[in-house]
Amino acid sequence: MKHRYGFPPKIGEPREVKLCMESIEDLWHMYNIIAPGDTIKCKTSRKVVQQSDTGSSKTQRITMTLTLCVITVTYDFDVGELAIKGKNVEKNEHVRLGAHHKIDLKLNEFFTLGKQEWDSISVERILDACDPDSTAELAAVTMQDGLAYVCLITPSMTLTKQKVEINIPRKTPGMTSAKEKAILKFHEQVLQAMLTHLNFSVLKCVIIASPGFVKDDFMKYVNAQIQADKVPLNEHKSKFVLVHSDSGYKHSLNELLTDESLVNKLSDVKALKEVRALDSFKKLMFNSPDRAIYGPKAVMKASEAQAIEELLITDTLFRSRNFVVRKQFVQLVEDVRDCGGEVRILSSLHESGQYLDRLTGIAALLRFPMPELDMMCESEDEEDDNDGAGGGANGDVSDDDMENNGIEANPNH
Repeated sequence: MKHRYGFPPKIGEPREVKLCMESIEDLWHMYNIIAPGDTIKCKTSRKVVQQSDTGSSKTQRITMTLTLCVITVTYDFDVGELAIKGKNVEKNEHVRLGAHHKIDLKLNEFFTLGKQEWDSISVERILDACDPDSTAELAAVTMQDGLAYVCLITPSMTLTKQKVEINIPRKTPGMTSAKEKAILKFHEQVLQAMLTHLNFSVLKCVIIASPGFVKDDFMKYVNAQIQADKVPLNEHKSKFVLVHSDSGYKHSLNELLTDESLVNKLSDVKALKEVRALDSFKKLMFNSPDRAIYGPKAVMKASEAQAIEELLITDTLFRSRNFVVRKQFVQLVEDVRDCGGEVRILSSLHESGQYLDRLTGIAALLRFPMPELDMMCESEDEEDDNDGAGGGANGDVSDDDMENNGIEANPNH
């Protein structure tokens, strides 16, 4: 992402920043940064009715610059479209003040984003988006006979760059040649997809995963191509890591990223750190449940006791339509960091983030056991007669109703 003026914004201050998105990942960043109440200024087009001196009228589409106060933000991942709906807040000869309008923010076009107050999460995210070194460092190819997914794993999302599917006949008498030709074609297409979509000079590791010997046969093919000087991958051979997986489907990635054989090679890759943190949380839930908690109420109580060693939270919670709720989660992150805790903000476009979303979107590993959390949260639930949420320390909480489920603005913040 490129920027011009107003960068970087300062936490707690109003500021306008001029930005230009350059990739699908930038669209995802902006979806998480832009919130209702912000202002967006950019070029757009709108149908306008114009009347002539004779009284006749005609409708034509005119390009203009509008400034909208944001009402809703929607993101269509399949087509890579970020849509902003809002009200016009600056005088314009074609559009009255307060008129509703929809803007589709596009790649490679500058726009101005204004906030009345930049919180620490938004500033952190926009700095990451504008960091030229924040490109994908990890790629994965999951495969099985006749099926492969070539993926890029960035700090914010897992992108499927290409799916390769070839019908490979079963090995039957007289069909050996046909099977070998199909496998060769499959290997050729997978390697070509990798060469097309992966920047090997930036990547730190390329995971090749499959059940059985599919990955081994593919690497034999790749090495043969390298030795024959047919592909320019000789200096990148050490980046390939073969890992077993239960299937060749994309969902097996979460399993792969917890593989101990990858720990040393990928110790500084952000996506792996988040998956490993979630894996640690799962193990702690099993071995020491009083030190592994989830759900907003329990996590807030643990934060007040300065008990959180590691906080896991998904970016979904920072997109709450309620400003008070958003601000309280931002404050929670800042409080945990102030007390020396580690914070992991998991992307809901990663398998790890999706898993945590199903677990209320927030969890924590504690410095010391707090078995009293269940009783404290249950006691609060009994007092809230009209509260619709189920309430143990690990009770689910609706995203829309969080402020009614024990998450209220702290007057001290």
